[in-house]
Amino acid sequence: MGLTLHDEIVAAVARWSFIPHDAVRVESPEYLVLGLPSWWDEPLELRSFTPTRAMDVVLDEVVAGCVPTGRPHLLCWVRLEAPTGWEDLLLARGGVLAETLAVLGRALDARDLPDLAPADDVELRWALDAATLRDAMWLGTEVFGGAMPDETTLAAEFERERVKAASGGGGSVVAYREGRPVGTAGVTVERGDVRLWGGAVLPRARRRGVYRALLRERLRYGVAHGGTLALVKGRVESSAPILLRAGFEMVGEERSYQVPLSSDPISGPAASG
Repeated sequence: MGLTLHDEIVAAVARWSFIPHDAVRVESPEYLVLGLPSWWDEPLELRSFTPTRAMDVVLDEVVAGCVPTGRPHLLCWVRLEAPTGWEDLLLARGGVLAETLAVLGRALDARDLPDLAPADDVELRWALDAATLRDAMWLGTEVFGGAMPDETTLAAEFERERVKAASGGGGSVVAYREGRPVGTAGVTVERGDVRLWGGAVLPRARRRGVYRALLRERLRYGVAHGGTLALVKGRVESSAPILLRAGFEMVGEERSYQVPLSSDPISGPAASG
């Protein structure tokens, strides 16, 4: 018996993981903690958690290792494949909900792409030059937070993006209205998976077809480069409704929590009460 589309989406999401080349990794067979570049909105993240010991013991170990960074909290995700009780443990440790994402996917076929007619006044440009990539990164900081990287980092990022785009592996596209950047989104194509990420539209430009235009362009790119399954994690209150209307199937939600770091993870504020 073959996999259903739902099963295919869940499996594809489980193998989707992006780690910046300059991230600092602290890992064991049970977890992976990333120290991300300072210009990211969340510089300290528990990326994976697969404990073989008691969950609270492993979390204590993770937290103790993060305390010396001086960061106020650790971002922890409750993903589709999270172990039972993981979210309850994060809440018990004082975790504050940071974001809820809908996990969605749809089969891709050049003959059956969703009808996403772009707005007439939206111009799309792929980030094939440094200025456009700078606009894409600026939009990301405006919508998601974080800070702009310095010019040296921007130049290095552009070179990596240029190589990726030339190989058909994806890139970033920026939407302009009247010559000004108003939205951006990225796509990565890998082994038939078309991963849609980083969709960001300035508040003043929302509900005017910008996100639909970015979605349409990325789906067309994915099909043109051999993609057969589109995947996206969209904010439940903004992009998710558009994606559902575009024929995407929702397979679940993922939530992130900011867990406070304490020099004493067992008796500190995260575990009080």
